Amino acid sequence: MSISLQGRSLLTLDEFTSEEIGFLLQRAAELKADKRSDNEIPRLSGKNIALVSEADQIGTFFGSEVAAYDQGARVISLRLDAGPQCGSTKDSARALGRIYDAIEYCGHAQTTVEELAAYAQVPVYNGSTDESCPIQALADFLTMREAAKKELSDITVAFMGDGRSPIAKSLATGASKLAMDFRIVSPPIFWPAPPFVDRVTSEARKNGGKFSVLEHVGVGVLGADFVYTASWLGEHEAGWAERIRLLAPFGVRANVLEATDNPYCKVMHCLPAFHDRSSRTGARVAKEFGLDCMEVSDAIFESNASVVFDQAENRMHAVKAVFVATIENRKSAV
Repeated sequence: MSISLQGRSLLTLDEFTSEEIGFLLQRAAELKADKRSDNEIPRLSGKNIALVSEADQIGTFFGSEVAAYDQGARVISLRLDAGPQCGSTKDSARALGRIYDAIEYCGHAQTTVEELAAYAQVPVYNGSTDESCPIQALADFLTMREAAKKELSDITVAFMGDGRSPIAKSLATGASKLAMDFRIVSPPIFWPAPPFVDRVTSEARKNGGKFSVLEHVGVGVLGADFVYTASWLGEHEAGWAERIRLLAPFGVRANVLEATDNPYCKVMHCLPAFHDRSSRTGARVAKEFGLDCMEVSDAIFESNASVVFDQAENRMHAVKAVFVATIENRKSAV
């Protein structure tokens, strides 16, 4: 079956079929191989991509600039909230769509990236919002396939921590389409909303996969090929003490890997990771709460089981695949 994603936006993985997700992952793997063998062909020469962010999200376009440059495209970084440049989001979308071939957005509200996509008339990509991180999820699936050396449909993943987080929900959505066994292991207060659970469970069953939400760590991680965790806190997170208290039993330590009963289990983290005192947040938590680490221990983070920096690199290859798949042959809307 021929698959074309030309002109498509990427707002969530909900909008993509399992075949389309598989197509993007294969494209990412091919582009990665081309770059590593120094055989990359620039397919986006003459294209212009706008990287649009909110003030505190300026550093979240991880790998996007290099991905664009590798493919011959030009990029510019813009702040959506930096004054009356274009007016409303609707007006900004229409103005940017007249100038750029595509827009990647990193910010908070999912409604903002949806409004950009509705009015820009060019592909719009969700770099990250408070609801969804589809590009990171694609990078993670690529990493899983590489590290496990088997098909995604044969892989089991246990996500530890805040199951309502955008990365947990994006991974669950994608995993359900790829027939994976995906488990969220967290305190019930951090479980995703029931409608989300019902939808993802139904999708997983339809495709021959599994989705479960569990509280017991031992049950949740047993047999896992990957234990995935993410930051518990943001710089502006409210209620640090309560979140740390509730999530502390779900930190990834040596005993968690032992509980998988899988000597080949790998550990994943989408960064930033608070695994020691070296960051500002890590130092604050150590001082106020007496903890040397939060969601993952330093020993595990730095161990051979960690594929964290493979994930970081693969974000570049994943977003490059999205760029090429959606705008390589697309003519300007104007």
